[in-house]
Amino acid sequence: MRYKYAIVGGGMTADAAIEGIRQVDPSGSIALIGSETHPPYNRPPLTKALWTGKPLDSIWRRTNRQGVELRLGRTVAGLDLRQRRVTDDQGTAYEWDKLLLATGGTPRRLDGPDQGGRVIYYRALDDYTRLRALTEHGERFAVIGAGFIGSEITAALAMNNKRAVLLFPSEGIGGRVYPPDLSRFLNEFYREKGVDVQPGQRIAAVEAAGDKTRVRTQSGLDLLVDGVVAGLGIEPNAGLARAASLETKDGVIVDELLRTSHPDVYAAGDVAAFHNPALGRRIRVEHEDNANTMGRAAGRNMAGEAGPYHHLPFFYSDLFDLGYEAVGDLDSRLETFADWKQPNREGVVYYLQQGRVRGVLLWNTWNQVEAARRLIAEPGPFGPADLKSRLPERT
Repeated sequence: MRYKYAIVGGGMTADAAIEGIRQVDPSGSIALIGSETHPPYNRPPLTKALWTGKPLDSIWRRTNRQGVELRLGRTVAGLDLRQRRVTDDQGTAYEWDKLLLATGGTPRRLDGPDQGGRVIYYRALDDYTRLRALTEHGERFAVIGAGFIGSEITAALAMNNKRAVLLFPSEGIGGRVYPPDLSRFLNEFYREKGVDVQPGQRIAAVEAAGDKTRVRTQSGLDLLVDGVVAGLGIEPNAGLARAASLETKDGVIVDELLRTSHPDVYAAGDVAAFHNPALGRRIRVEHEDNANTMGRAAGRNMAGEAGPYHHLPFFYSDLFDLGYEAVGDLDSRLETFADWKQPNREGVVYYLQQGRVRGVLLWNTWNQVEAARRLIAEPGPFGPADLKSRLPERT
């Protein structure tokens, strides 16, 4: 089977790429080959809206555009650049004129202690369905990892009147992202919401115990719970590209038009490492804005447009009644300046490196993402006096 466009991956990036293609080429044939059995859907509701009453039907991307063939439940096992062909795990071959790698990432797993497949490595719709089923009868849940996914799913469980235990090796929730004082504040904030926050914990074993699961930590903590969820980050699925000798390094390397080292093979989304002019370096971003914007740009470029991708993506999170939007590098190892309107409740945190703003955390502060992008692009130098009241909330 031959297609003008073939897309490997069935997530948000793939769906956005179809939209981009159709904006330029209304009729070219498209094949989408995705490993999940579900058509493309929005991922953020899996830790947010679906736990606050939104119906499951609200997540679907409606990838039913004319000329798109969905080949779901199939994983591409081989990429032949010379023959311009990909082959899936069922032996079906797809020839293409233009190819997009939107392969996403695979959740990192615990080192050895999970016995009996009891840990839900939370990322996909099936993970949500599995956890939701456990909450129908279970009351106590362990969440391993206090990063983006772990902090959100812990809040979701607690807001659904479940007893959540949050286990992580660092001193504070989101310790790699937030300044230390904000991270420690979140520990107490989560405790006030009924969460059993357990910093400094490393997992020793996860074992089946009848219809429950036993979690043991290296410090001697012993928990009996109804379910275990892990949010440990992802590894980009760059193996297919690497096996085909495409350039890879922490993902698939792309140029400003989102082309890989093969001119007719593109990459976008979680797996793609691209140069961002505002930050002056190559980055890889695992959030919704990048999936949608980059996917759409890749689709348009595959269809003949030549638009450079210079977008600096933003991301956001909801933590009980706290929320934020953020842009750029949020690395707690950088110098930070917090301009609080109300300490730890409302304000802006700036991440600085050699006088330049590298990241902006808009903590319960809204409608300032574009202003934050412009600030990051400015050469500076900036100090606290320059940043005080620089980005107040706009209504």
